[in-house]
Amino acid sequence: MQSDKEKFKTEFKKRMYRWLIDLIKFLDSVPKDTISQRIIDQLFRSASSVLANYIEAQASSSKKDFINFLHYALKSANESKVWLAVLRDTNRGDQKKIEDFLKELLEISNILGASILTAKGRR
Repeated sequence: MQSDKEKFKTEFKKRMYRWLIDLIKFLDSVPKDTISQRIIDQLFRSASSVLANYIEAQASSSKKDFINFLHYALKSANESKVWLAVLRDTNRGDQKKIEDFLKELLEISNILGASILTAKGRR
C-alpha cells in the first residue's frame, strides 16, 4: 500500500503527463505559419522539460540533485508560461484552452515551488 506521500507523487506525475499530452494535441491545432512554429517548438521543449526534470528528480541520487532537478522543472514551467502567454497575446490558438493550460501550469509551478522549499527544509 502506498503512503499518502507516494500517492501524491504518483498523481502529480500523472497530472503533469496529462497536461503535456493535452498541450501536444493543442499545439497540433495551432496554425503553422513561420512565427507560430517557432513559438510551438520553444513551448514544446520547455513544457516537456517540466515533466522530464520532475521524473529525474524522483530518480536522483542525492538531496542536492533532487532539489536541482526540481529547480530545472520549475524554470521550465516558468518558460512555458511565457510561451503560452505569447500564443495567447498574439491570438494564435483557442484562447480558452490557452488560459486553461496557463491555470494548470500555475498550479504545477506552485507545487514544484513548495516541494523545493520543503526539500530545503524551509517549510
